[in-house]
Amino acid sequence: MSMKSTPGLHTVVQLCAIALAISASPNLLAQQSNSGKTASTRVQAQIRKVSSNADDGEFANFADWKEVSAFIDQMVEKNGFDRAELVTMFNKVRYIDSAIQLMKPAPASKPKNWAAYRARFVEPVRIQAGVDFWNSYADALSRAESQYGVPAEIIVGIIGVETVYGRNVGSFRVMDAITTLAFDYPNTPTREARMQFFRSELENTLLYARESGIDPFTLLGSYAGAIGWPQFMPSSIRQYGVDFDGKGKIDLRNSPIDAIGSVAHYLAEHGWKTGMPIVFPATLSTDTSTENRWQAFIGQGLEAKYSLDDLTAAGVVPGVVLPNDMRFGLVDLQNGQGPAEYWLGTDNFFSITQYNRSFFYAMSVVDLGRAVRVARDQN
Repeated sequence: MSMKSTPGLHTVVQLCAIALAISASPNLLAQQSNSGKTASTRVQAQIRKVSSNADDGEFANFADWKEVSAFIDQMVEKNGFDRAELVTMFNKVRYIDSAIQLMKPAPASKPKNWAAYRARFVEPVRIQAGVDFWNSYADALSRAESQYGVPAEIIVGIIGVETVYGRNVGSFRVMDAITTLAFDYPNTPTREARMQFFRSELENTLLYARESGIDPFTLLGSYAGAIGWPQFMPSSIRQYGVDFDGKGKIDLRNSPIDAIGSVAHYLAEHGWKTGMPIVFPATLSTDTSTENRWQAFIGQGLEAKYSLDDLTAAGVVPGVVLPNDMRFGLVDLQNGQGPAEYWLGTDNFFSITQYNRSFFYAMSVVDLGRAVRVARDQN
């Protein structure tokens, strides 16, 4: 979660922020049949357009939707909210069609291309911004590394990939985006599960706003509702956010230091092991006796669970000498029509995939962080 986040989840140019968010989110799409319309979709069909700007949204009478009314009842009973206040609030929420469109999968086209993906994130502007960020917050990064065991370059890599160090934090009202996805997610095989996820995030948005004493409509983020420098979803802010600058509140929108501590805390809580390497290069053996046996290790989940002996017996050849007592996962990075790139990921690599469930994402974090460190050392 992945997701990964928010992320958080998170402008210089609005379309740049959207593209950044797209790269970090798995999306699904299916066409909705007319016969399967729910009450909410019938109401949604009557939405009155009030703005030409998709980010401003459309008037949708959300408080009149049956599912929203049930959600309000739940918030009153479970969390002690005032029903009239929530009705008033949801009458102000806008329907964000662009969030729906961005959740739909891209049409099948070219194969995945790691080299092209990497080039978007490990590039001169982002590297220099990372050097500046590291220089500005070196003390906080050092403190986070000491406290949580996460290297500064990994924290720098994540914040750089997510928002270019606070430049692209997103301009959608979180209440609008999350409410839209919570009650009218695109019709996909996982639609119900995804709506439940976003309803949980909507609950956490309201709880976070109440706990922080802020108007929830002031929260801006990605089209999926991820907030701030690290693009945390609201539930992640409440669970993993830390007041790392000591100012008495968690503020991932305005405090880079809170973002630094929160990213490190998140990874530490998702399996990061202090001092463990992250990835090792690998190739595939040309020995015909092991031909294609390595494929059994592809797509086997986001965890390091195979021994070195298991992998080498299947024709995976490490690029360096590896310890026998460590577990690995086989990471395949497809390169379009060209040969794929292979790596052996440790628990720490897969810790990064808990931030965003993508090998491309995790590897770009590793590579950007390393590039920033090298550039900083050279300066």
